[in-house]
Parts: sequence; structure tokens; C-alpha cells
Amino acid sequence: MPTDSRHPLDTLFEPATLISIFAAGELLALILALAPELQEARLIRFGVLSFAIQWIAIFTLSLLYLFRKPLRAWPVWRVILLATTLMFALTVVSSGITQWLLVPGQSIMQTGLRLFGALLCMMLFGLLALRSHWTAQSQEYRAKQSELSALQARVDPHFLFNTLNTAIALLHARPDAAEQVLLDLSDLFRAALSETQIISLEKELELTDRYLEIEQIRFGDRLRIMRQYPEQLPDISLPSLSIQPLVENAIRHGIEPMLRGGCVVIRVDAQRDKILIEIENERGRADASPPRAGHKVGVAGVKARILAATQGIGSLETESDDTRHLARIVLPR
Repeated sequence: MPTDSRHPLDTLFEPATLISIFAAGELLALILALAPELQEARLIRFGVLSFAIQWIAIFTLSLLYLFRKPLRAWPVWRVILLATTLMFALTVVSSGITQWLLVPGQSIMQTGLRLFGALLCMMLFGLLALRSHWTAQSQEYRAKQSELSALQARVDPHFLFNTLNTAIALLHARPDAAEQVLLDLSDLFRAALSETQIISLEKELELTDRYLEIEQIRFGDRLRIMRQYPEQLPDISLPSLSIQPLVENAIRHGIEPMLRGGCVVIRVDAQRDKILIEIENERGRADASPPRAGHKVGVAGVKARILAATQGIGSLETESDDTRHLARIVLPR
């Protein structure tokens, strides 16, 4: 789930880190299998040690992943202490099996301490590597956030002028509607200039509705909105102003050029391991006027924010044909 406060624990579950842990475990099993005190059955020794080490690593990582949400509130040193304790407990169990299969003449404590010592060394070297990786990621993340803040400050003047002109036109005939337009505009600008980078999906959809209320007054019957949401919105967060710019693009480049207007569909699809948010609009009718050229800051900004907030797991995809345009946000659960 996207968050505005990232935790080093997240780095453990990245594919590159998991592959590195597996490779380090195999290397450790190979080193232990080549120990000089035993000259026979090295292949069997390697197989049993490999199984024991990988079992310890996978089970420890599985427990950390299962309880990752409450562990994110812990300081890093407590997570490391917990991981070391889990690893020691699992090593005691594994050492008993390893001692019974390989070196029945040794005590379980001797075998366990040797295996745990080797795992602890691997863990310390891994922590040093993860620390360097985390520092580099944090610097990249901060640089990306600075870039996104600059993008966030660029508010489309065309939308601002149109909204103000709409409010002025309504001021005498429909003062209540003019007041609502200005209140909706205030909410949008407050979100755009806020320092809060991450908000709930429900709040983001509310901000999108504020924008759509303004555009509905401007376009009237030319703009039709269809919302396809699940009965219960998923409890997930995402970068602020992620959906609204995509809806704005759909209206600006899809609906506005068409004299008879069109429909914009907003979908939220909650799947087992991800959330899909789709914005689809009609396009390409024969009576359409040429669309206004855009600078694509909205799409580029949303894509960069989602990638930064989800550490590259989330995405923004677009696809078009002669009749429709679709933008799809993919967020991990």
C-alpha cells in the first residue's frame, strides 16, 4: 500500500532482495559443506544445509511479511532483534534435524551454534548491503518528491480561468451555484497546494467529484459521468490528485472537442492482490473539433507519483483507439 513514510522493512520484500537472500543462503550452505572436518558425503551435506538455511530464511521472511503492517510502527532495531530471535529459534529446530542426519556424534547445541553463527554473519553482511541500498533508495525518493512538488505547483491556468468565468456568469442568475463552484475550486486548490502527499481512495474520489461538479455546470448535458464502484470502497491510500488529473484529461481531450459531448466512466475494481482504477472516455466522433494540445504534465506527474509511492510496484497505463481512451492505475493491496 502506498504510504508517505516508507520503512526499511519494505526493502526485504523486493524481488532483487529476495533473490539475493536465496543466493547468499546457497553460498553459505556450500561453504559449510566444504568444512574440513568432514571429507565424505559433501553433496548430501550441502543438500541438507541448503534446505535448513533456506527454510529458516523463508520462514523468517514469511512471518515478517505476515505482520509487516504492525511492524512498520516499530523502530528498525526492534525489527532486527525480532528477526534475529526468530532466526535463532528456527535454527535450534533445524540444527536438531541437521545433527541427526549429518553429524550424530555432535551435540545439538554445538551444531546449532555453528549454524546460527554462520547465519548471523550472513545477516550482518546483508544488513550492511541493505543499508546502502536503502540510503540510495531514500535519496532517489527524496529527489523524486522534489520533482513532484514542482509538478504539483503547476496549476493549469485554462481550467482556473474557465472556472472563474463560470462562477461570474452564474453570480446573478444562480448565486448558490456560483458559490458552490468557488467552494469546489477552493477544495481542489487546497489539495493541490497541501503538503499531504498520500490520501485515502475515498478522499481522492471526493476531490474528483468536486472537479466534476464544476465541469458539469460548464458542459451541462454534453458531459455524462458514469461511476462503477464496489459497494465497499477498498481501504487503500494513493498519492493525492492522482485520479482528478486523469479525469480532467478525459474531459479536456475527449469530451470538450466533441460538439455533442460524451461519457466519462470511472471504475474501481478491487481484486485479491491489487486495485484497478480506470478512467475511460469516448473520443473520435465525426463532429469533433480539434483537441487542444496538452503538455502532458498531468499524466507524467501521476505516473511518477505512483511509481515513487509504491516503490515501483504500482503503475499507470494508457491505451487508445478510434472510439475511446482508457487510463488505468494499478495499486498493490
